[in-house]
Amino acid sequence: MKMMTRMAATCAAMLFASQLSATEVARLAAPDASARIVLQQVQRTGHTETAADGVIQQRYEFQPAAQPQIVIQPAQGAWNWSGQGELHLRVQDAMAWAVTLDVDIDSGAGKHLHATLGVLPGPAQTLVLPLRAMSSRAFGMQVGPPMPFNDHGRPVLLATTVQGDIDLQAVHAIRLGMPAPKAAQTLLLGNIEVEVGDATSRNAYTGIVDRYGQYTRENWPEKVDSDAALRAAHARERATLKTELAEAKGLDAYGGRMDVPLRKTGWFHTQKQDGRWWLVTPDGHGFFSLGVNAIAASQDPTYVQGREFMFRDLPPDSGAWAAFWGTGDDRRPDAGAGAGIGYDHGRWFDFYQANLYRVDGKGWLAAWRSRTLDRLKAWGFNTIGNWSDPALGQAHRLPYTRSIDIRGDFANVSSGYDYWGRMPDPFDPRFVQAVKVAVAKASADVRNDPWLLGYFADNELAWAGIGPQGRWGLATGTLRGDARSPAKQAFIAVLKKKYGTPQKLAAAWGMALASWNALETTGFAAPAPNEAHPAITADYEAWLRNYADTYFRTVAAAIHRDDPHHLFLGGRFAVRTPEAVASCAQYCDVVSFNTYTDMPQHGFDAATMHKLDKPVLISEFHFGSNDRGPFGKGVASVWNESERGPAYARFVQAAASDPDIVGTHWFDYTDQPVTGRLLDGENSHIGLVGITDIPFAGFVKAVREVNEQLRSEQAK
Repeated sequence: MKMMTRMAATCAAMLFASQLSATEVARLAAPDASARIVLQQVQRTGHTETAADGVIQQRYEFQPAAQPQIVIQPAQGAWNWSGQGELHLRVQDAMAWAVTLDVDIDSGAGKHLHATLGVLPGPAQTLVLPLRAMSSRAFGMQVGPPMPFNDHGRPVLLATTVQGDIDLQAVHAIRLGMPAPKAAQTLLLGNIEVEVGDATSRNAYTGIVDRYGQYTRENWPEKVDSDAALRAAHARERATLKTELAEAKGLDAYGGRMDVPLRKTGWFHTQKQDGRWWLVTPDGHGFFSLGVNAIAASQDPTYVQGREFMFRDLPPDSGAWAAFWGTGDDRRPDAGAGAGIGYDHGRWFDFYQANLYRVDGKGWLAAWRSRTLDRLKAWGFNTIGNWSDPALGQAHRLPYTRSIDIRGDFANVSSGYDYWGRMPDPFDPRFVQAVKVAVAKASADVRNDPWLLGYFADNELAWAGIGPQGRWGLATGTLRGDARSPAKQAFIAVLKKKYGTPQKLAAAWGMALASWNALETTGFAAPAPNEAHPAITADYEAWLRNYADTYFRTVAAAIHRDDPHHLFLGGRFAVRTPEAVASCAQYCDVVSFNTYTDMPQHGFDAATMHKLDKPVLISEFHFGSNDRGPFGKGVASVWNESERGPAYARFVQAAASDPDIVGTHWFDYTDQPVTGRLLDGENSHIGLVGITDIPFAGFVKAVREVNEQLRSEQAK
């Protein structure tokens, strides 16, 4: 009782201190002469109202218009907010649904801070806007915690993403607006204040992860609160697996359909039969690949160093727990994936492995491998996808894939996208050598294994840039590169051969070019294609195809030299050009696409692929939600957990009914950490299992049902 009294006193003291540090800016509940309030397509309605906590509020009705807004300005001059860190606004949604509120702070000279927030219906809350650019990425994760949150007894709606910059010494206006409401929307608003410091931002992220790696502020069916509960959940699942794990009828040893007899070669290969493409097992039967990516116990630790305040009850870094601590460094200025990510190096902790240890003790890794293979077979999967534990494939219970990760000190080219880094320069002799090394490493212990489905090379390379001219990004990026760039020299050689003189190239491209030396200059600004100069488009198209051919031809030659038996499964396209896809179709056995869309055919040009007459593998897809702990919904999202199963079923059934698609691989096996994975801070609920290795029962049930259906009906 004394402890509770002290805690209450502490919270009250903190709230009192916060109130003392607040500076009033404007009164929206009872406007006075301290500020000018201009209503634009907004009406003040009714009398002031007193909320449950005694705070006075006023109703404001935002009318249907392009941008109804309340503009708050100082009575004279400008506000000086030097030393202030947060703006606080009392707000309550008077509607039965969430409304969108835009908050803009203007300090003149084109300088603004802007945030967009969703205000949920319910009790009044304090909207807090940091007075500087802010993002959840700065806290090491791509998506921040859900709002509002309970901050020492008061509901707080923190703007976790704030863009722009202002001069705090000369703030001219605050604008509260709604983007084009279709009907009148009402908010109850109170006073606006500014406060020193950024305590609210830190509080929003404090203590959000428990000892099991779970989010602390919400509950869901698979969440555990003790080691005993964790072990009990796994015991229940083991009992369920025993009933689900049975040998599927009508399948050969590799999972091929025995009612679809095709050519037998002793290795996985492709074959087109009666207008339909198939993967074919070594025993000569049709095989539709139902795979899962990233099946590994060591997949997703999370950085702890510098943000220990986010974690409750972290295990010590000694004794048995020391094995789950490590260090890393993901600072990569050349990769857009990590841009703005804070806490991207230092000490990390692996909650997933620690939970496996809690369940199975010292033999946790062997137990996990056995359990995982049982699960995959029981759930109807037949392929171990990319970035998975090699030991799973070596068990010879399921076919598997291998990744060729090409790394080295070879040159590179920026396409302007560069999310995972710049494009490798395939014209550099060092790239050719790096490919040989990577292929030799990937194939060393598997080239004679019939269970190997094939190899992927790299992942989501930046074949194109961004924006309307993004298709040409690799061409313009090549010419913009360093004069010593092998790719640039190869492109210039092509242009010299075609045009002969710089004057002819200049005329064809509609630009000034005094000499070939000018083209070789680092930073050369190549023109964008336009109707007046069609030669630009033709030359860029030819170069993009040349670039892709050189890349895929080099990799294919290395694979065929080291391992003539297995398939080249493509490069896992995300951004791409028609030229890159056509080249992949020429040199690869399968063209693979990572596509995050509602249907597989919406993620690539299905008509073009049909004309190219090469099989397609969906090498990544998923559907996520944010109601099982991690804050992100993934790339392709659904409203809640119950919708993930139906979305999976629709996607996979659409793929299986397409005669050009030979498989789908889910990404990924395990949920990402609440506080973000090491590489880029991704933190989404997209897994088959959670951070505790407990399956999401409803989703897995739906997945199992459709996978079993496809194995028995897909060829009919």
